[in-house]
Amino acid sequence: MGVKIVETSLRDGHQSLFATRMTTEEILSALEEIDQAGYYALEVWGGATFDACLRFLNEDPWERLRQIRAVCKNAKLQMLFRGQNILGYKHYPDDIVEKFVEKSLANGIDIIRVFDALNDIRNLKCAVDATKKYGGHCQIALSYTTSPVHTVEYYVKLAKEVEVMGADSLCIKDMAGVLLPGAAYELVSRLKENTKLPIELHSHCTGGVAEMTYMKAIEAGVDIIDTALSPLSGGTSQPATESFVYSLQGTKYDPNMNADMLEKAAEKLKKVKNKYLENGLLNPRALATNPDILKYQVPGGMLSNLMSQLKNQGIFDRFEEVLREVPKVRADLGYPPLVTPLSQMVGTQAVFNVLTGERYKLVPDEIKEYLRGLYGTSPALINPEVKEKIIGDGPTISHRPADDLKPQFAKLKEKYQDLIESDEDVLSIALFENIAVKFLENRKKPQLEQEVVEINLYIGR
Repeated sequence: MGVKIVETSLRDGHQSLFATRMTTEEILSALEEIDQAGYYALEVWGGATFDACLRFLNEDPWERLRQIRAVCKNAKLQMLFRGQNILGYKHYPDDIVEKFVEKSLANGIDIIRVFDALNDIRNLKCAVDATKKYGGHCQIALSYTTSPVHTVEYYVKLAKEVEVMGADSLCIKDMAGVLLPGAAYELVSRLKENTKLPIELHSHCTGGVAEMTYMKAIEAGVDIIDTALSPLSGGTSQPATESFVYSLQGTKYDPNMNADMLEKAAEKLKKVKNKYLENGLLNPRALATNPDILKYQVPGGMLSNLMSQLKNQGIFDRFEEVLREVPKVRADLGYPPLVTPLSQMVGTQAVFNVLTGERYKLVPDEIKEYLRGLYGTSPALINPEVKEKIIGDGPTISHRPADDLKPQFAKLKEKYQDLIESDEDVLSIALFENIAVKFLENRKKPQLEQEVVEINLYIGR
């Protein structure tokens, strides 16, 4: 049985390289060939695609999914789902989570990859239960990071818990690209010994080790790997699909894919890549290798954010100081994995600590909420002195954060009854209220605007 391949260029590839700006039209341009290439699944939705469609592209993300589903007759469709955060940046009530899962599956998704930034499985339960209830394949992703508490034993224990929880498969989600080849071999081997679930590996090429890491994981028995077609691979994206197809050909790991279809799809995506290189949205720096992430254990996106923040403030000479402060902040906060939204929070705190000259003199509200337990349980104990300095003896919670959230779907449906045309519209509003409302208002009046434009043109002749 060969290794299965999930194609990421239509979601994480362009999210990693040029801020999720690929349009539905550009995706559809190469989709027939991709669908016929023999993939196990295509990652096409979730992550930042939903936000970017509404905020930047003036597209309905639900319509994108339906159009992709209409073309894809062979490959399964997969999405990334941030547990109780869904596709947003805060916790949402259970009724919104369940309805979002139901509608994602109804509009064409087959596999939902659910993760939580803190690996707090209480924040996964609602999404997992809903995926099972509505007949989807539930893949639970473990956010991979390194720290004194993030040992192989830690991940084996988590894997056993999510198997009991109802996962159909397991993903090692190495969002920072810091999983080294030897560590991957050991981790996959131990997971295979301790769970019956198929195991998928997701990483990024930023540190320059992902291809080696994938090969060692394959040798250890990993079932599925995430790759991106060559034009949208490398750098902050995933390893190239074609390179693995050729490397594994004729071996017991052969994925048996159609190389001609891959080549045709890649030719079409080259045009897309060139467009974003020319308009500047694809910064060549995103394609570079940066081994610093292996030294500082900082994701590539976080690294470039810190660089631009410090440059904009004219204090780039303090970059090394900030980088040295990041692991200290992370240790104080109980070693959270550096993934959205925790990566942004830790990075901002490190900048504040360096610039003010006093650690935790200035603290963002999000850090205060994290210390109160509003994001979930930290992987390790939080430094008590830091906690005391920031929130004193203020109230904290130990229960699941979403337990405090009241149902919202029916209220939003009633509030926006004149604007919405479907439950999907209500969900768009639930996640990104202001942006979705603006999008839906524009959708209601395009015909009128067209008529006005035509009249103006006529008068001007």
